[in-house]
Amino acid sequence: MSSISATPSATPFISIAVRRRFVRRNAWGLSIYAILIVLFVIEKLVHPGLNAFDIQTLVIETLPLALAAMAQASVVLVGGIDLSIGTMMALVNVVAARWMVNADAKQATFDSIVIILGTAALGALTGFVITISRVPDIIVTLATSFVWYGLALYVLPTPGGGIPFDFANLVNGELWGWLPEGVFVLACIVLVVWLPWYRSRLGLSVYALGSDRMAAFLSGVNVARTRIAAYALGGLFVGMAGIALLAETSQGDPNSASSFTLNSVACVVLGGVSLAGGRGGLLGPIAAAFVLNIIRAILGFLRVDPNYATVIQGAIVVLVVLFAGVLALRRRK
Repeated sequence: MSSISATPSATPFISIAVRRRFVRRNAWGLSIYAILIVLFVIEKLVHPGLNAFDIQTLVIETLPLALAAMAQASVVLVGGIDLSIGTMMALVNVVAARWMVNADAKQATFDSIVIILGTAALGALTGFVITISRVPDIIVTLATSFVWYGLALYVLPTPGGGIPFDFANLVNGELWGWLPEGVFVLACIVLVVWLPWYRSRLGLSVYALGSDRMAAFLSGVNVARTRIAAYALGGLFVGMAGIALLAETSQGDPNSASSFTLNSVACVVLGGVSLAGGRGGLLGPIAAAFVLNIIRAILGFLRVDPNYATVIQGAIVVLVVLFAGVLALRRRK
């Protein structure tokens, strides 16, 4: 009787412990989503006329940044950093605009797949150069950023090109009349690309390498293959980001993605990914991308000068990062 009566009480105890451990491990990511909800409420208070169209516009504007943040996070998790994300996005943007200007939706879909796979290959090439040369990531990616920007200017010196409306509507449209398709696209990418990667042996190797490179090497992790794979995954997300940017702007522009590199780093930090590598995920940076754009939208509704709005946005990011650093120090103590 004693063993039977003990069973019901043990199960809730285990479930509570599991829930507490989950909350403790994901506290920062959950906090970012809580901040996101609070900002939505503030935006509604500031702009009472907020409607489905405003939400749709926010999603369309945020999708390229969210994908760029996912690309940066993929590299940061392995202990690196990519300063060429913005210029690679610009290269994707202009190439896609040139290819798709007179294409139909079917041809544009094929072109986008080719471009995304091509950027994954460019990312893998960057990871290969870093691994073989042993030059720091920041130096190699800074150099490649000039290469990608030069190629973007060569492909399309001035804004132009275009994208089929039906293809752009796959990102800019709505499902069931209320759900922005950009949210659906992000969910599909996370479920189809990131989740299998995260659960794979290669994904675990990325976290191991980012946490402690020497320990990972002694444990049998193939350092070169893992770093190259991380950069390839980042390139894959960059390709998606460049096409999403084209869908938003409807034309190619070699200067359209100049701010995405630094903003992607801000999203990674704000999203709880450690710049030292080995800790974090992609859901936090996605939420951080929405947080940054909602802050900008709120300041716009308040008619704050755009220059001051940028300063305020940066100050908020700095304060949040400082707060995260204080929490990390207290946790260590």
